[in-house]
Amino acid sequence: MKRIYKKLVNSNNSAGLIFIFPALLGTAIFIIIPVICSFGLSFTHWDLLNKISFAGFDNYRQIFSEPLFYKILTNTIVFALATSLLGVIIPLILASVLNSKIRGSEFFKTSYFLPFITPMVVIGIIWAWIFDPNIGFLNQVLHININWLYDSNFAMPALIIVSVWKLIGYNMIIFLSSLSSISNSMFEAAKIDGANVYQTFVNVTVPLLSPTIFFVVIITAISSFQVFDLIYLMTEGGPFDSTNVLVYAIYKNAFEYFNVGKASAIAYVLFVIILVLTLVQWSLRKKIVYNEIE
Repeated sequence: MKRIYKKLVNSNNSAGLIFIFPALLGTAIFIIIPVICSFGLSFTHWDLLNKISFAGFDNYRQIFSEPLFYKILTNTIVFALATSLLGVIIPLILASVLNSKIRGSEFFKTSYFLPFITPMVVIGIIWAWIFDPNIGFLNQVLHININWLYDSNFAMPALIIVSVWKLIGYNMIIFLSSLSSISNSMFEAAKIDGANVYQTFVNVTVPLLSPTIFFVVIITAISSFQVFDLIYLMTEGGPFDSTNVLVYAIYKNAFEYFNVGKASAIAYVLFVIILVLTLVQWSLRKKIVYNEIE
């Protein structure tokens, strides 16, 4: 019996390895190997045409000695923080309202989720028209004259609005799925104790949803630090680098300036920032997540 059992276990293991081999191969080719190669390229000079030459830490020294890098870093942090805060708070409030079974809730769920599944190219074109200073819908409705995407004071807020608008539906669905798992007796008990809507939201909904909120904050922050397509489609980092972010700087250095080594170095600076941010958030989970244990 032991021999038969061992043969079955071995055959199951072999079958499992065969089934996951394509995924492992794809991960190795498209993730692990590029990560290792890009790390090596961050210590070189290469213009995609000539031979690769070793540069040591020159790329990193060049990055941290440029004032433009700190402006780009500040833009990235501002965009990520604003998107993470608004992209969590607004969906959480909307999910709480829709969870109360208001009339037409299914219509609102679908409407809020549609932007998330809409291609970014379409979103970029539509919002570029909305923000147009001459024929734009926003200026016409508000009776104002703001050069949204062409003014360094308004370009970043405009991009944050679009990013949050696109994220609302996805994060709202996550919160709704978590709210559905909370027993109605918790809200009924709060109502019996005399808690109003605000008190119920703060003292019942938020603590019980804190694990989900923690998860959504992390994934939203990581995706916000990696924003590229929105910048590329709507502002191209302008005006005057007011919307230039780290991932767009990586693209420009690699494929416009043909400085692959510097682009790779910026990529690893971004990697370290995201890693530190994630580790800090993870270390604080026991303080911000309700009933969190090791």
